[in-house]
Amino acid sequence: MGDNASRPTRVFPIRTAPPGRAGRGAGSPAADPLAAPGESAAGEAEFGDACSSGESFALMVLGDSMLPEFAEGEIIVIEPDGLAADGSFVLAWCDDEWIFRQLVRDGQGWRLRALNPAYPEIALPELGAVRGVVIQKSRPGRRRASKRYVA
Repeated sequence: MGDNASRPTRVFPIRTAPPGRAGRGAGSPAADPLAAPGESAAGEAEFGDACSSGESFALMVLGDSMLPEFAEGEIIVIEPDGLAADGSFVLAWCDDEWIFRQLVRDGQGWRLRALNPAYPEIALPELGAVRGVVIQKSRPGRRRASKRYVA
């Protein structure tokens, strides 16, 4: 497993600009859907512009914290307007970084849980940190190896 065994699961953007946005090609910092809320990779207020349209976007899973359900290299599709519920797989902004975890109800609050027990749970004070819900995963090069996560 090498160095990857100790890396938390992160995501890598597949497409950085929603389709149909003229003047904002892939790789443009202003089109980065993974920029922090209120910032782009260049430090501009762009998160809402890139993702608030509600268009789904794809990310590549990196790391092992979501094993066995999500392996490194798999592609996940995020729905920014998706309904985040107990048990949903979500993309959240937490501790100044994007994190991919399972959302779990904890009494009056919420937690982000890694499926790999080697990683700690993260308390969420509110659902505002959740920026999207995973609606599908697939393996590159394998059309039939896909799974949907919404009804």
